[in-house]
Order: sequence, then C-alpha cells, then structure tokens
Amino acid sequence: MSDLYLKFVNTPAGKSVAQSLGLPSPVNLKRWKRSDQPFIEGDVLLGAANGAIAINSLGNTLTASAAKLHHASGVESLADSAKASTKAQPLELTADISTKLSALVFDATGISGPQGLRALYDFFHPTIRKLAGSGRVLVVGLDPAHCKAPAQAAAQRALEGFVRSVGKEIGKKGATANLAWIAPGADKELDSTVRFFLSPRSAYVSGQFVRIGKAGKAASATNPVAPLAGKVALVTGASRGIGESIADTLARDGATVIALDIPAALEGLEKVAERVKGKALACDITAPEAPKLIADFVEQQFGGIDLIIHNAGITRDKTLGNMPEHFWDMTIAVNLTAEELINDELAERKLIRENARIVCISSISGIAGNFGQTNYSTAKCGVIGYVEAMAKELKNGVTINAIAPGFIETQMTAAMPVTIREAGRRMNSLSQGGLPVDVAETIGWYCHPQSGGINGNVVRVCGQSLIGK
Repeated sequence: MSDLYLKFVNTPAGKSVAQSLGLPSPVNLKRWKRSDQPFIEGDVLLGAANGAIAINSLGNTLTASAAKLHHASGVESLADSAKASTKAQPLELTADISTKLSALVFDATGISGPQGLRALYDFFHPTIRKLAGSGRVLVVGLDPAHCKAPAQAAAQRALEGFVRSVGKEIGKKGATANLAWIAPGADKELDSTVRFFLSPRSAYVSGQFVRIGKAGKAASATNPVAPLAGKVALVTGASRGIGESIADTLARDGATVIALDIPAALEGLEKVAERVKGKALACDITAPEAPKLIADFVEQQFGGIDLIIHNAGITRDKTLGNMPEHFWDMTIAVNLTAEELINDELAERKLIRENARIVCISSISGIAGNFGQTNYSTAKCGVIGYVEAMAKELKNGVTINAIAPGFIETQMTAAMPVTIREAGRRMNSLSQGGLPVDVAETIGWYCHPQSGGINGNVVRVCGQSLIGK
C-alpha cells in the first residue's frame, strides 16, 4: 500500500496544509537508483578531534568517491582534520559557510574525556544547518568496550546520545545520522560501512551504531558493481515482501540466490527465482526434515553456501491470556528455532564457506516489546541473543549479524487498522514507513566482502523509530 499522506504533503497544496496545521511533512527519501551510482556526490566535509586515528582511512575512502572533499579549518580543537586527504580543501568554520553539504563526517576517536566532547560542538554547530536534504552525518568513535580509562569510555559512549539526537533534529529533511565504533586497529575495516552510511542505500537507517572489529580474514578485491559475484545466497521467506526484495538486491549485487519459502507460496517463489536467475526451494522450515533437505539441496546444487539470510517469519498476535498454545509454539518455531537448526545442519556438514555471512531478521518488537506480541517479541529478542552468542564462536572469517526492521510497507502492514498504520508510519524521525528494499540494502552491506569486521551487531532499519532504544 502506498503512503497517500506522504504523496499529499509533497505537493504544493499539501505542504501548505501540513505547515499551517503543524503536521509532519515527510520528504521523499533518495534511494539507490543504479548499480554504478557513486555512493556519495556533492560537497563533503571531514573533521577530526585532535588525536584521531581514523581520519586517514576516512579520507582514503572519500577520495575514491565522486564527492568534492573539504576538511574543517580554523578551529584549534579540530587541527587534525587536515590529515583527511591531500585532495581535501580547507573550509574555514569561523567564517560564513555558503556551501550546501551532502555529508558531515567526523572522527571522534581522539576524544579521551568529557572535555574533548567540545570538538563535536566546534565541528557541527557551524555546519549542521548547511546539511542538504537527504544529507548524511557519520561519526566514528572508539568502541567503549575497548577503552581503558573510565573518562574515555564515558566520552566515547556519549557519542551515541549525540548521534541519536542529531538524527532527530535532521530527520525532517530526510537526512540521517549514524555512528561507527571501531576497535583499536580496525580503522582499515571502515570502508564498506562508510560507503553504506553515506549512500542512498541507508535511506531508512538513522540513529544507529555499529561496532567494527578487526576482520578475521582479509577480504579479496571486489567488483564495485557486483561485489557478491560468485557468492551463493540462501534467502528464506523469499516469495514476497522483504524476502523478495532481499533476493532482488543480492542478485543485483552478483549473488546466485536460492529462494526458499513454504510449498503454498511456490507459484510466487518460482517467479522470484526465475527473475533473479536463481533456484527455488519449497520447504516448510519448521518441518523436522527441513534442515537436512536444505543442506542436501545446497550441497547437490552448489557444494556450499556463502550467504545465509534468515528472513522467514510469522506473527500470531493475541494477548498472553487469550493466546492459544499453537500460536506460541508456531511463532517460536518459525522465527527462532528454525534458524538455529538450519545453521547447525549446514555447519555440521561443513557447507558454510570461509568468509560467509549469516544475517538474521529480528524486529523492534524484540527490542521494545509490543502489546499482543509476547510470542513474537520473545522470538525476535531471542534472535538477538543468538546472534550475539554465535558471533563469539564462528571461525574462518564467518560473521553473523541481525537486522531489526521497524514499520516497513508490506502486505502485513497494509492490513493493519488505519490508525495503527498511520502511527507506525509517523512515529520515527523521518515521519514515514520504510520500504522492503531498505532492509535488503542493509543486508547487502552486511554481506559485502569488505564487511568482515562487522560481527554480532543489531542494526535497526526503522527511520529512527521513537519506540525502543
């Protein structure tokens, strides 16, 4: 279902009505259009607190972009900004800034205590109002878990509150703000994350943080247009909605897709598989024989798997006192248990290849809880626990991460009562629902060969929903 209100407020008459009544005025988000599209264009400003350790890596990534680079100048607390790139031109922050900026990128890794947080103000105060529509803010800091001094940990953790607040201030213009925390020595692993968060691929991801460690295995060079070329991907729940979009996106990026769904969805599943030039596999993932059936198919058809996307999910909503036991059992089985059993079978038979990526779909309901969804919230929170635990056990460069979607425009949300649907759409910093492709693009980032340092994370694709953390 399309968002009629979003369409209305982006007409001259609708914009006038919304402004006069003080109603939300969401803008049309700029999303990815073509495979060879530059990840960032326009003017980009880089800044760094003194002592920063990632500024050179940030400069290297952005030097390879289509953007015109500037570095912050004229402020003592930002002197290390000049280390960004020899191709970056100085931009005096003490003077009037007339340039509209596509992105503001700040390296906060050098901040060692609360007093150093002043550098955030010095960089963003004169520039934040110059951020263009659908602009990007990216802050890079040190993972507080690796900070030895309490003052440093406090300052680095403070970046989360800063970024979340910035996201809420700039969301009305379709802009986003996100945070990347790196482990010591992991600045070389930033490339895929910088490219994702600064690109239209992350249109509905805001107010989020990701932890980046050193990659277990060095990534080989990739084709920038088809980074997943040669990879085999299993996508469950692939016949429609988010799963269909995941299949489309991974195939666009070069992967061969095994599209899996229940036998009742075979007609739609085969259409998806044919369109992406992949293989269809009809299977009820809760059946006792399902893990073996899937593993047999993978082994016989491809000899192994590179990308495992656990997207299949169901809701069976009732308040706890009114919930029949089969609603509980089925929801746990589909949303949580099946993922574990499939992974175990593939791992036991050594079908998960080196540098593979496993992505599980959680939900903001699993983070914040939701009325009438004790079964669903339990399962989706369990997914987070599973991802965090498995991330510590996986070897050979294999990573596992989770996505927690918010309100996404699907057949399921289209069936909601209108008042609940409208509340879901508007209760986020971007004042609109997301699209299935927003989830798919985030999965594409996790699956990228250069994302080996991203492991055990849960990133919300929710437009910075006001619900939950």
